[in-house]
Amino acid sequence: MSFTVHAPSFEGLRCTDINLTVSKPCVRVDNGTLSNHEARKVVVMSSNLIPKRNLQQGSFVRKKKLDEPPVQKLKFVRTLLIDNYDSYTYNIYQELSVVNGVPPVVVRNDEWTIKDLYHYLYKERAFDNVVISPGPGSPACSSDIGICLQLLLECWDIPILGALGLVHGAKVVHASEPIHGRLSEIEHNGCRLFHDVPSGQNSGFKVVRYHSLVIDANSLPNELIPIAWTTSTDALSLLGTHDLDIMPDSSEDSCPSRSQFSLSDRVGGKVLMGIRHSTRPHYGLQFHPESVATCYGRQIFKNFREITETYWQRLKPTFANQRVFQYAAHMQVPNANQLMKEASGSLQVTHNGNDQLSKEAFKNGQLVHDAVNKSSLGMSNTLDLSHPNIGTKYLKLKWKKFDGLASKVGGASNIFYSLFGHHKAENTFWLDSSSTEKERARFSFMGGKGGSLWKHVTYRLTDERDLTLRGGGYMTIEDAEGSTTKTFLEEGFLDFLKRELLLFRYDKKDYEGLPFDFLGGYIGYIGYNLKVECGVVSNRHKSRTPDACFFFADNLLAIDHCNGDVYIMSLHEGGSASSWLEDTKQKLLTIETPIKRDTDEQTLKTPRSVSSEGGFLCDKSREDYVKDIEKCMEYIRNGESYELCLTNQLRKKIGDIDALGLYLHLREKNPAPYAAWLNFSRENLSICCSSPERFLRLDKSGILEAKPIKGTIARGTTQEEDERLKRQLQFSEKDQAENLMIVDLLRNDLGRVCDPGSVYVPHLMEVESYSTVHTMVSTIRGKKRSDVTAVDCVRAAFPGGSMTGAPKLRSMELLDSIESSSRGIYSGSIGFFSYNQTFDLNIVIRTIVLHENEASIGAGGAIVALSNSEDEYEEMILKTRAPTKAVMEFI
Repeated sequence: MSFTVHAPSFEGLRCTDINLTVSKPCVRVDNGTLSNHEARKVVVMSSNLIPKRNLQQGSFVRKKKLDEPPVQKLKFVRTLLIDNYDSYTYNIYQELSVVNGVPPVVVRNDEWTIKDLYHYLYKERAFDNVVISPGPGSPACSSDIGICLQLLLECWDIPILGALGLVHGAKVVHASEPIHGRLSEIEHNGCRLFHDVPSGQNSGFKVVRYHSLVIDANSLPNELIPIAWTTSTDALSLLGTHDLDIMPDSSEDSCPSRSQFSLSDRVGGKVLMGIRHSTRPHYGLQFHPESVATCYGRQIFKNFREITETYWQRLKPTFANQRVFQYAAHMQVPNANQLMKEASGSLQVTHNGNDQLSKEAFKNGQLVHDAVNKSSLGMSNTLDLSHPNIGTKYLKLKWKKFDGLASKVGGASNIFYSLFGHHKAENTFWLDSSSTEKERARFSFMGGKGGSLWKHVTYRLTDERDLTLRGGGYMTIEDAEGSTTKTFLEEGFLDFLKRELLLFRYDKKDYEGLPFDFLGGYIGYIGYNLKVECGVVSNRHKSRTPDACFFFADNLLAIDHCNGDVYIMSLHEGGSASSWLEDTKQKLLTIETPIKRDTDEQTLKTPRSVSSEGGFLCDKSREDYVKDIEKCMEYIRNGESYELCLTNQLRKKIGDIDALGLYLHLREKNPAPYAAWLNFSRENLSICCSSPERFLRLDKSGILEAKPIKGTIARGTTQEEDERLKRQLQFSEKDQAENLMIVDLLRNDLGRVCDPGSVYVPHLMEVESYSTVHTMVSTIRGKKRSDVTAVDCVRAAFPGGSMTGAPKLRSMELLDSIESSSRGIYSGSIGFFSYNQTFDLNIVIRTIVLHENEASIGAGGAIVALSNSEDEYEEMILKTRAPTKAVMEFI
């Protein structure tokens, strides 16, 4: 059912500037429940509901001396970036940082009042232009658009890249089909926003679209001029359509008036992709120039900068003369969502050809970075550890290397079982790169209860139904002597972990020569519900398992699968190392191979069907899961999300099981590069993980890397069928759209904590093959900013976008309302936080969680506009095949 919004219509929808998409009537999510979802109504808002303004005056009195001579070209451009709670805002941030020569200030749409806006735009003169981000929801819902409506109404004399249809009465209607993560070729009229951008079919100008609603081109008022539209009504898939590195051709820098051509000639059944105001310096786009797959996106941002420069050249020189001083003022904005501590050094390469001017801009920003209390991540100021603090720990590392030993003693599984497999492998860990082909992974790390620094940390979020408590949770710590303490962490687990890691002192010379990053530290998992420490307001469902469990590992062993080298490491605080190194050396050199164990017989049992009597039961039946898929597609059609990663849980009661034996069987049948075994005996909890997906890694060079998976298909029974299925996945338009949306989301998440201009995608939509499935994988990398910590990076991106959808916050709220139970450990992350501020975390998928005599397995898939309900259900079941089969074969 379509609806019409007369007054507040974004040209395409919410995010004019980059994304103009609108959605359905106002939908709000409160404490995990939704209102007005079942009864959708046609929303009609008359244009007389929008206050009329004198466009020559606005609502504020602005004193300007127009007789003064024009100013020189701006040295740098300062942008206010309004974030509509979107998951692509920091892609825009990165582009503007490079193009403008200085990063923009990011403010969410509900942080400022109109008085604040006036103060910083007109009194402080802190910004040269404004960009409005994309965002979920409807322009008819004030909480979805926040300050944006008033911004466009009041600030008629400020250059804005944003939603024009919202203010001027154009109608927004449902598109003939939602277009998310797909491309279109674009024609334009040659106006200044498209200077040096080619136009038309086969020109190379292809753009990514994320929208479910569009502007009705025939409803445009006279003051809005169409400037871009699709060349056809058909959207395109990514692969094979264009080269992402195409260089732009020049085009005439002109902007003909509306009367020079007829609307029907330019649109005529095609989709409107851009508009501008006839008298104001306001522009809006329906597509996403910030997407990795959009051609000429940076050129469009450059053109908007030039439009801004030209506009201000007409104004008084005193304005420009105050800009350096006022730049400091704009950094003191309350709650401005961007740490600028590194302003003088973070943008090493600005691509504007004037390093001196960029340095000047950054120097001005550096003057006031201490006035900014928090970044958009909600992270507190970095602790000042330049001087010794209470609790500081001075760590020393001792290690030994054994060349080529792994193959001589039967491999990683024999080593683990011999050294740590006794007593049911209680309190042990194994980050297991059991699939190392094609250099997917190289190192495995293992260990058990260690020396004097060892401890077991368990964290549980508060029961949010207890209104006497506000957030936080209870942490229990068991030390090496077996003593336990329980404390309440009001600030939460991630802040605790951040403080702990910042207190470590060490000598880099201790680990010179080690080819890996994990040298000891925290190893365990972060559960999905810790999303409440990463921006989500609440969890609707409480996890049955702890929300985080970690060991502090001071004694551990590493295996280099590239050459079979084995390393043993012991971490201690002052004093001399324990005898663990020598003891472990003797054990390693005396391991017999192969290791014989009782579980060998069990792994040979005849497999049974998952659907057989006594098998796993789904939380949601096939019928209910299909209904949930339809709900997701309805939200997508109405603009609430581009992609929703819906999940289900399979459960089976089990008795006293050999958990380690089950894991060894799983890794044999379904090896994976980011597999893991964790046993927390005090919690009666064992985790058997065969994940093929990396969430996020930070290495010693400060490089962040994410490797999201989106797109999965079963392996074939013959080589010919297998190759056919692989190609089918590679060129699937639906799977490409899924993957692209998550790639842009991860670029955004890394963009929040990386140096401007450093985020890039070295591998896009590559197909990787595993024992039971082919998957489509992309790689995103960026250089971490110097002022953020390892935990800040995780907080910026958790939970992994491949398990949520986009926009992330709104999608997680919707999923909480649909799913009937907590995901628990599933969809979270397993990995390590090393004492040297590196980390490596996976996405918890293809995983068996054994807790209190129950085996649970989570699975799901991304629901997009192109989804088919039955196919999505079958894909969800496919992803459970390896772990459920392993359990049924083993028990």
